Order: sequence, then structure tokens, then C-alpha cells
Amino acid sequence: MKGIGKEFIHKAGYALLFVGLMSACVTRKKYDEVTAQSARLQQDKADCETKLTALQQDKLALDKQMKELAESNDKIKRDSTHAGGILRRTQALLNDVSDKYDKLEKSYTQLLNSTMAETGNLSKELSRREKELYAMDQNLSANRTKLEENQRQLNLLSDNLKEREKRVQELEKILADKDKAVNDLKAKVSGALLNFKEKDLTVSIKNGKVYVSLSEQLLFKSGSFAVDSKGVEALKKLASVLRDNSDINVTVEGHTDDVPLAKSTAGMTDNWDLSVLRATSIVRVLTNEGVRGSSLTAAGHGKFLPVYDGTSAEARQKNRRTEIILTPKLDELFKILSN
Repeated sequence: MKGIGKEFIHKAGYALLFVGLMSACVTRKKYDEVTAQSARLQQDKADCETKLTALQQDKLALDKQMKELAESNDKIKRDSTHAGGILRRTQALLNDVSDKYDKLEKSYTQLLNSTMAETGNLSKELSRREKELYAMDQNLSANRTKLEENQRQLNLLSDNLKEREKRVQELEKILADKDKAVNDLKAKVSGALLNFKEKDLTVSIKNGKVYVSLSEQLLFKSGSFAVDSKGVEALKKLASVLRDNSDINVTVEGHTDDVPLAKSTAGMTDNWDLSVLRATSIVRVLTNEGVRGSSLTAAGHGKFLPVYDGTSAEARQKNRRTEIILTPKLDELFKILSN
């Protein structure tokens, strides 16, 4: 811009000089034309100078902009360098992340395959467990049904047990009453036969029964089945007790020793006959004294149930006896037992 202004000024100067040199030899008209042209040139000069000033200001502004652009460019270069470092670090990080991602993807694939295999195994195990649980549930249902049945049976048994306990209590009461009755009966019989010698009779309790054992010398003569008067007296006293106890069963058992009967003994073949006839004779005495015949039983055992072993005179004397067995009736007891 500066070169263009100087060139214009030089040209304008030459023109003026030319005009001055030519003024002396040109006409007025030419002079006026030159003057007008000079004025125009002066005006053009002024315009050019104004434009020059404006252009110089524009140049300053442009220089400032160029400076700012240069600074901005430097900053951009610096930023670009910094950004390049960041980019390189970022790229390195990206490459590292990519490697890790590849490794992770590979591990994931392996894990996925392993998981799928494990899932298959777990699925099979789950199916097996489900079958086991189903079987257990079926067993549990069956056991529950069996348990309910067992509970029903248990309840039934409990009811039966209670009923049996009730019966046992009834039995215990009956047995206690029976024992008391037997003891009372023994006491009454002992009291009724108190005046007779101990060697002639004994009263005892065995197996819940009262045994009245009468010796042969109290009741009979040797080889006879006819009851002596002393024996009839004892039997009458016994009958007085039995009449008052109608719930007593009376068994009369005859016993002999092992000495055979003499062949001349009338009406008897052996000791069996003698033992039976003696028992029958005692039953008749008791019947005559008012004891119910339905409660009396006569039996003979001959020599076969001795109370003493041996063949001594004392042993044979003790074996020759009559036992009257008094048994309380146990109808009520048998009724409970049968139920």
C-alpha cells in the first residue's frame, strides 16, 4: 500500500512541473484545463492520502489480528502438542483397555462355557433332586397316612387300654373282695372248729381257697367209710358256716395211704373206692345239714396225692385224710375276663 501512494505522488508532481513548464507557452484555455486537472489531481491526492490513512489503520488492525492469530496458532500448536500427548496416552490406555477387554471377553467366553456346562450339570442335579423330593413327598404322604392310621390305632388302643384298666380295677376290687371273703371264711371256719384238736384238723388258705383237712381218726374207723359221731359233729359245725355262705363251692376229696385194702372189705375193690365213698359220705352229712347239693362235689384220689412221702406209720397216718376245699364263686370275675 505504501508503494502505490508514493508512485501516485511522484506522478502528480511531474504533472505539476510539466504544467508549470508548459504554462508559459500554452494558451489560457490550456492553462485552465491544466489547472482544473491539477485541482482534480490534488483532490485525488487528498483522497488517496485519506485512503492511505484508512489503509494504514486497516493494516495496523490486520497486523494486530495477524499477531493474535500467530499467538493463537502458537497456543493451538502448544495445545495440539499437549493434546497429542493426551491422545497418545489415551491411545495407550485404549490399547490397554482393548487388551484387557479381549482377555475379559476370552475369560467371559470360558466362564460362559463353563457356566453352561455347570448349568447343565446343575439342571441334571436339580432334576434328580426334584425326583428325590417327589419320591420323598410320596413317602411322606404314605407315612402321613400310615401315621394317621397308627394314631387312629393308638387312640383305639388307648381307649382299649383305658377299658382294660377299668376292668383291671374291677378285677382288683373283685380279687380284693374275694381275698377278704376267703380270709373271713377261714376265720369263720376256724372259729366253728375251734374245739377240735389241731392234730385232727387244720384250716389253711392255698391259691385263694380255704382248705379244711380232717384226719382219718376224726371221721372214720380204719377201712370204713361211715362217718363217726365225732366227725359228724365237726361236719355239722362246718355246715353251719357253709349255709350262711351260699356263694361257696365245696369240693370234698378223699385220700388214703398206700396200704391195699383187705379183700374182705365189703363193697370196695381198692383205695380208689374207699376214698370216693368217704368223700360221698361227708357230702351226704353236709347235705343233711342244709348245705345246697348243687354246691357240693365229691372226689376220691386214693393213694395218689400224698402229703408225705415214705412208708412210715406217721407218714401213712397223715396221708389218710379228707380235704374239704372251699372255693368262692368267681362268676363275676370270669364274666369280666370273658369280656
